[in-house]
Amino acid sequence: MKCRRQFVGTSNADSDDTTPLLGDDACSDDSQDEDYKSRWRSIRVMYFTMFLSSVGFTIVITSLWPYLQRIDESVNASFLGWVVAAYSLGQMLASPIFGLWSNHRRRMEPLVCSILINLSANIYYAYAYLPTDNNRFHILLSRAFVGFGAGNVAVVRSYVAGATSLKERTGAMANMSACQALGFILGPALQACLSFIGENGVTVKFIDLQVNMYTAPALLAAVFGVINILLVVFLLREHRVDEHGRHLRAINYTSEDGDYLHEETEESIDQVAVLTSNILFFIVMFIFAVFETIATPLSMDMFAWTRKEAVLYNGIIICCIGFESILVFLVVKVASQRVGDRPVLLAGLAIIFCGFFILLPWGNQYPKIQWADIKNHSLVTQMSAATLGSNSSLEPIGCPFQQTWCQYTPVIHLAQFISSDFLIGIGYPACNVMSYTLYSKILGPKPQGVYMGWLTASGSGARTLGPVFVSQVYTILGPRWAFSLICGMVMGSIILLAALYHRLIAFSIRHGRTEG
Repeated sequence: MKCRRQFVGTSNADSDDTTPLLGDDACSDDSQDEDYKSRWRSIRVMYFTMFLSSVGFTIVITSLWPYLQRIDESVNASFLGWVVAAYSLGQMLASPIFGLWSNHRRRMEPLVCSILINLSANIYYAYAYLPTDNNRFHILLSRAFVGFGAGNVAVVRSYVAGATSLKERTGAMANMSACQALGFILGPALQACLSFIGENGVTVKFIDLQVNMYTAPALLAAVFGVINILLVVFLLREHRVDEHGRHLRAINYTSEDGDYLHEETEESIDQVAVLTSNILFFIVMFIFAVFETIATPLSMDMFAWTRKEAVLYNGIIICCIGFESILVFLVVKVASQRVGDRPVLLAGLAIIFCGFFILLPWGNQYPKIQWADIKNHSLVTQMSAATLGSNSSLEPIGCPFQQTWCQYTPVIHLAQFISSDFLIGIGYPACNVMSYTLYSKILGPKPQGVYMGWLTASGSGARTLGPVFVSQVYTILGPRWAFSLICGMVMGSIILLAALYHRLIAFSIRHGRTEG
């Protein structure tokens, strides 16, 4: 079969040899088939990069609070918020930088650089116990550098958006979000498995490293980073297609680069839709950052779990949410084809609202307070020394007496907590994938590195402010105020989406090249 060449701004019927070529020089079915295979092989490398990035974040999240408590006894829940926020602050700063870099150079460069930073930061985290003072700040810095390395998410998203057609985009974004969710599953699951190493673990003397339930996950994340670099170097290739799936000429990164998109880029992007998408994504990520930050201290306060129990049980819960999210992604791919992206996003926000509304405390039962442990401190110390050995101590459990709201705020029951987890596990993944999908469609054929960098920065800003917000409000005012404010924020996002619903449409639909 004779191969037909495809050109910018023309159909097959009216192309001619003077129009800039989009396709491969080798005009054969074999060449086209190889381009297709190489394109999807590279996209799958991006899926795996997203997966490993997700694992690298969640593999320590459930043990972060007890690790802080172990290496610095004076730390409180407010500082936990800053530590969780440090990751997102680093990502927020790095995302536009890596996005801009990826627009002008090969994607391999910012990807390898960012993964190396991430890998080094995880090793730093594993050694945070070693200094004699200010250990909490070493954890803070290590998490900030891990987040800076995670700024490559902007590169990953922009690559997949540029390497897929409009028809392929929703499925590809859903697959990538599913890989992210799978990372959220395996991260806490691996942490839960590694919790059996215990708090003491083993010591590797010649490198002065303690391998225990807190440091082992970070070291494993560093190993994953090495694997990720190898995949990027040996398998990733540059590909770009237009909104109809026609393969664009490989990028040479010369002064002439970008000419092949000249006709497409003359049409403007709807900046109102871009801004609205960033705001909605900020709110979605803010809400989930609040949820993942507060889960461990909330469960320890309300259910009187020990540090080890909190790490294990919350790891299992987040693992279950991850499996639930994968099912949601499969449903979202079908639902978005039937009803569209915007209704799915709206439904996801409504479900998240219900999830946080359920968490509001009610009833006349109150959480256990650590007063009893403080009152009997000397007796407990004597008993533990006599029965468990002089190096043992009995860990106080329950709601800390310093949090005065514990005295008058009703307990949040385990059934409320699980129900909320279930609903948020439905709403968040739906909103996450639809936010990215809508955003990439709004941008259209333009290089999306910088725009995706700003979207990732928006999400990272939310993940910076969310933990700080909830740790402060939760510590001072309690869960009733914290979750009421979140419900108000979700309701505001629903109103914003409804008001600008008609603006959130694909670039090609807005300019009349595709029917809505």
